[in-house]
Amino acid sequence: MSQGCGPIAAPDAAGLLRACDLLRSGSVCAFPTETVYGLGGHAFSAQAVAMIYRLKNRPAWNPLIVHVDSAEHAASLAADWPDAAAALAASYWPGPLTLVVRRAATLPRAPGAAADTVAIRVPAHPVAMTLLRECGLPLAAPSANRSEQLSPTRAEHVVRSLPEVPLVLDGGQCDFGIESTVVDVTEGRVRLLRPGALALGEIRAVAGRVELPEPAGREPDGAVRSPGLGGRHYAPRAKLVILGSITADDLRGLPGPAGILSYDQAVRGDATTPVELLAPDPRGYAAGLYAALHRLDDAGVKFILALAPPAGDDWLAVNDRLTRAAG
Repeated sequence: MSQGCGPIAAPDAAGLLRACDLLRSGSVCAFPTETVYGLGGHAFSAQAVAMIYRLKNRPAWNPLIVHVDSAEHAASLAADWPDAAAALAASYWPGPLTLVVRRAATLPRAPGAAADTVAIRVPAHPVAMTLLRECGLPLAAPSANRSEQLSPTRAEHVVRSLPEVPLVLDGGQCDFGIESTVVDVTEGRVRLLRPGALALGEIRAVAGRVELPEPAGREPDGAVRSPGLGGRHYAPRAKLVILGSITADDLRGLPGPAGILSYDQAVRGDATTPVELLAPDPRGYAAGLYAALHRLDDAGVKFILALAPPAGDDWLAVNDRLTRAAG
C-alpha cells in the first residue's frame, strides 16, 4: 500500500476514518472499486455533487452513478423494483453492473440524470464496501479523473489527474480495469446503455432479450441516463488511432514519437517504439487497457497506434472504450 504520498492513504482504520469525515462534511474522496477508482461524495448533497463536477470539470448533462452497500438499499431509492432488476441484482451484485431504475419520489433528483431515473450499483471491492458501510451514505462516484481523460486503475493515476483531491484510499490495481455495464430496466424491457465490465452474454443469460444502445446515447426527450456516452471519452493525452493492421510503414512520417497497443504478439515496433501487449481475450484486454494507455502517455508518445480488436458481443466494451478514446 502507498502511504505518505500526498493524499494517498492506506484503507486502514485511520484512512477510513478520514474518508468518512470528509464524506459526512460534504466533501469528497477517491476510493477503489473492482472496475476503476471512483471520486465519491454524498449522492444527495448539493455541496458534494458540485465538488465532484468541479474537480472533474464534468459537463452538467453527464449523470452520476450512485453506489450503495446492498440491493435492499438500492431498491429503497427506486419508485419500483422490476423483476428484471431483482434478477440481475441477485445474479451480479456486488459487481460491475449498474441498473437504471425509476427514482423514488421522496429523493432529490439524481445528479445529472433524467428527471425520473437514478443509476445505482453495489460495488464488489472490499474497500468500497467497507467505506459505504462505515460512512452510511449513498455515494455518487464517477471515475476519479478529469472529464474525457483516461480512467484511473491505480491510486497514482487519480492524483496525477486530480491533484486537488483531498484523499485517495489505495486499494492497489483494479481487477476489471474498465467501468461497469449500465442497463436500463425502467420500461418493462432491458436495454444496454453502456457496455462494460460485465459481458452482454452474462446479462442475456439472466434477462433474456437485451436491446442494444442507440448510437447517440440520448433519450427522445434529450435526457442521458448513463455516464460514459460522450463522443470523446476515456482518452489518453496522445492521439489514439485504431488500425486494422500495424506495419513499420504506419510509424514512418508521423510528426512525433509513437507507441503501439496490441493483443497480437506478431505486431512489433522498432527500437524507439514502445509496445504495450495486452491479453488476447476481452476480459484480460480490458483489465490492462487503461494502465497500458497510462504507460504510453508516461513514455511521452504523441501517437498511439492501436490494433483493432475483434468484433462481436464479447469485445463490445473494449471496442466502445477505444472508439471513444479515439473520438
